[in-house]
Amino acid sequence: MALLDDLDRRLLAALRVNGREPVASLARELGVTRSTINSRLNRLTSSGTIVGFGVRVREDRDPNEIRAITLIEVEGRATDRVIHSLRGFPEVEALHSTNGGWDLVAELRTDSLADFDRLLGQVRSVEGVVNSETSLLLSSVAHDDLPTTPPRPPRP
Repeated sequence: MALLDDLDRRLLAALRVNGREPVASLARELGVTRSTINSRLNRLTSSGTIVGFGVRVREDRDPNEIRAITLIEVEGRATDRVIHSLRGFPEVEALHSTNGGWDLVAELRTDSLADFDRLLGQVRSVEGVVNSETSLLLSSVAHDDLPTTPPRPPRP
């Protein structure tokens, strides 16, 4: 994977705010040429740094949706097998390895509490999972509300 410089990080931050932002707007915002933005996007995509572009949906559009973070402890050397199993669950939106008392962190999303209950049972029954702790996500601070670092002025 490519090493990221300041421009790469600022470009990625701008794309997190709006993944559909036109190249010309990104170039103006970041103080570089369109060809620079195009070459950075091509490099970041071909290196695997950018793995896709998505849509963020406002949470209040589906107020009954259940979102949670599950911390998972894995037995011995079963981590690869557990990861493989959990990747097969469509409700697992993201899966992260971690340090500390837990081995994996799963981001979960279901349509109802009944589906969530079923999913937790499935996660806990995966061979190699010895313990888990789940926290429901009640609300989030939108990325747009977070303070951002202003872009640096263009270089002469």
